[in-house]
Amino acid sequence: MFHTDAPAPPDAQSLAAQAWLEVSDLVDLQLSPLGQRAIDALAPRKSEVIVDVGCGAGQSVLQLAERVGPDGSVIGVDIAHPLIERAHLRAAGLPQVRFIECDATHVRLPDKSTDAIFSRFGVMAFTDPVAAFSNFYRFLKRSGRMAFVCWRSLAENELDVLPLRAAGLEDRADQTPFRFEDPKFLRDILTTAGFGQIVIEPHDQSVSCGGLEETLSVLLRVGPLGGIVREHSELQETVEPRLRAALEPKSVQGQVSLNAAIWIVTACAANS
Repeated sequence: MFHTDAPAPPDAQSLAAQAWLEVSDLVDLQLSPLGQRAIDALAPRKSEVIVDVGCGAGQSVLQLAERVGPDGSVIGVDIAHPLIERAHLRAAGLPQVRFIECDATHVRLPDKSTDAIFSRFGVMAFTDPVAAFSNFYRFLKRSGRMAFVCWRSLAENELDVLPLRAAGLEDRADQTPFRFEDPKFLRDILTTAGFGQIVIEPHDQSVSCGGLEETLSVLLRVGPLGGIVREHSELQETVEPRLRAALEPKSVQGQVSLNAAIWIVTACAANS
């Protein structure tokens, strides 16, 4: 009998992390304007301690570090090892930055030790969102606050629904990124976790990661369509020309822009 010690194929989570790493610079171009809206809502101050939940490849950590300055601290948390490695490299030379590789639901920080919590699309995939936000509440100072950005519904997000419709795969989309489309559902989670002064504001903005080729590269690797293509690579041959045809009319002066529909969410630890 022939025996092989070949490694097992990568799981879906590993494939997703690798795909994000491959296009992380382009994704940062696309998502940074949306994350900046939440950073502005958080209004970081010098010397504060801030936790960045789902920090990915670290762009938002660097943006927060600039706001808190050398006397502050930014703790980036992410479960994806390749992305945390990239974030470490990007933050080299910034003593106020550190990273924790784990599921943010279980991150162990001291009680009431942080001034603020931030997230750029890093809070939608928790198995138990109440437990996750309760953990955040635990390590947030009672004078602390939180701000994050998350997606509204798939139907409202041209950025995701246009590629899916072009490929004829809308019915196969993973709905996890859009689980907070109902603001009442989101508010109930935050209230149950202990947060008060909750504000959930809609925001629409055209975003871009560059021209047609850059946009194709991103959409075929990450997001709802990218997730399907990653797990069913045989689809790429038929999906790519359809997506290209759908994006070409969106290209203006060499740049493709698509609408993103998000919630900008703020809350405080104190209910008063």
